[in-house]
Amino acid sequence: MENRLEQQVAFIREIDKEKRIGRQTYLTGAIRKENDAEHAWHIALMAILLAEHANEPIDLLKTVTMLLIHDLVEIDAGDTYAYDAAAKATEQERETKGADRIFGILPPDQGRAFRALWEEFNRGDTPEARFAHAMDNFQPVMLNAATDGKAWAEHGVRLSQILKRNQITPDGSAQLWEYAYQHFILPNVEQGRIRDDTNA
Repeated sequence: MENRLEQQVAFIREIDKEKRIGRQTYLTGAIRKENDAEHAWHIALMAILLAEHANEPIDLLKTVTMLLIHDLVEIDAGDTYAYDAAAKATEQERETKGADRIFGILPPDQGRAFRALWEEFNRGDTPEARFAHAMDNFQPVMLNAATDGKAWAEHGVRLSQILKRNQITPDGSAQLWEYAYQHFILPNVEQGRIRDDTNA
């Protein structure tokens, strides 16, 4: 039992490193960019508040747990910016290696359970995983809109890229995707912060 507790404490200590992993999304107020731990906390709380908008009934605890652990692998793999094609090409390999090491710190039963949830999130083939992806995509769009498209403008993000990135968002919540499109994305297209290349 003591060895089990030591493994759990070692994992808890290790995941503190998630706070060091920077993302490209600015906090509201655009004072700085968020880190992975802040992102995970934010979308987990969003899931609790917005679960009623899921397309299908979900196991909320499972979804929240999935959201809290889905980016832990980035402690080793680093954050992969959504619109960085070169980094996307190696993302799966880097993240799988991270999952092997990080979830391997836990007692085997808990390591298997967390690994299974992480893999389920990546597959996106359950109601919980679909809604978790909706939260993971809705949040950065919301924050980008709240900061007048700062990160979008800095990276020259095009509308076609945002639509491709969010093509699975409606699978988790059609209502939240429609809201995000109407209230966060289109106003930034109209303001010229996102280049509309969809009619090119």
